[in-house]
Amino acid sequence: MVEVKNLVKRYGNHIAVDNLSFTVDKGQILGFLGPNGAGKSTTMNIITGYISASEGTVTVNGIDVFEEPEEVKKMIGYLPELPPLYPELTVLEYLQFVADIKKVKRSERKKMVEEIMDTTKITDMKDRLIKHLSKGYKQRVGLAQAIMGYPELIILDEPTVGLDPKQIIEIRELIRELSKNHTVILSSHIMQEVNAVCDSILIIDKGKFVLQDKPENLSMHFGSTGGLKLVVRGDKEIVINELNKIDKITKIDESEALEEGTTRLTLYCDENEDIREDVFYSMSGIKTPILEMQSIRMSLEDIFLKVTQGNDSYLEGEEKDPDGDYIEDDKVEYDEIDAGNDRDESTEELRAEEEGSTDAGDL
Repeated sequence: MVEVKNLVKRYGNHIAVDNLSFTVDKGQILGFLGPNGAGKSTTMNIITGYISASEGTVTVNGIDVFEEPEEVKKMIGYLPELPPLYPELTVLEYLQFVADIKKVKRSERKKMVEEIMDTTKITDMKDRLIKHLSKGYKQRVGLAQAIMGYPELIILDEPTVGLDPKQIIEIRELIRELSKNHTVILSSHIMQEVNAVCDSILIIDKGKFVLQDKPENLSMHFGSTGGLKLVVRGDKEIVINELNKIDKITKIDESEALEEGTTRLTLYCDENEDIREDVFYSMSGIKTPILEMQSIRMSLEDIFLKVTQGNDSYLEGEEKDPDGDYIEDDKVEYDEIDAGNDRDESTEELRAEEEGSTDAGDL
């Protein structure tokens, strides 16, 4: 459905996307993960044809985004992080407008608008001004415009950002429903959300491909992804010496004991190994009581942190300047542009991309 090959996007000396390649199969929900500033939004904006690439190719259903952008845009529905809404219009007026600019046939327009409002559960809000809607309903209206015309590919950039837990669950269920008839690319920082709805997960870091696989297979890319948290009453050296005799244990980490005379350890092994009985008999052999034993498995959060670790420049969406102070991550790109570096797009295009906005004609 979607094929990205050797994609590069430069803003002056800053490389937002660095030789990125991946594919998305038809009918798949792809979870797109990465730290703030990793290039997720830039990549999605390139796929939609909203901005151009410096190098590389992107095809949707075999059609090149850069050679036939109008044809590709007909196949794509896009919800940026900030939905492109018109607050002075009612929900119905706005969706009729979207249907018009997406060139939905007049004979099908009324039925399609009603079906989409029903799908996104905003029918009861159709006569209300968008500016009076809650954030959750505004997000639903944004989703409604994205699926207007029933495009084959739907791209969602942080669709649940700022929503409360109930709204997140509702949007998550809606995305699952959409996947029955559409291919979906979903960007999110909520690991539970990605794990719950996505068929495949792609992780990028600093614009580069890191890892792509099914959620249940991600941990297989690492050696020691299972194990035990263990607290025993006994001498640390004796306990560790005994545990080292168990071949299945690949690593032992020590932690500060919370109680005098005890030893706290984390034992690592392969995910498909179960070392509980081995540890029990090992400790029984040296007459060392086990006070606590808890199985551990690498979560999606653990995997994300492990494959993106070492990136000290990222701190909750911020980046350090040369003096060690933190600045907003998008400020780096603006400063480089203002300094006179060469680029292939206008400053307005970059600002629009970072703000997640889009012109009505790009809906």
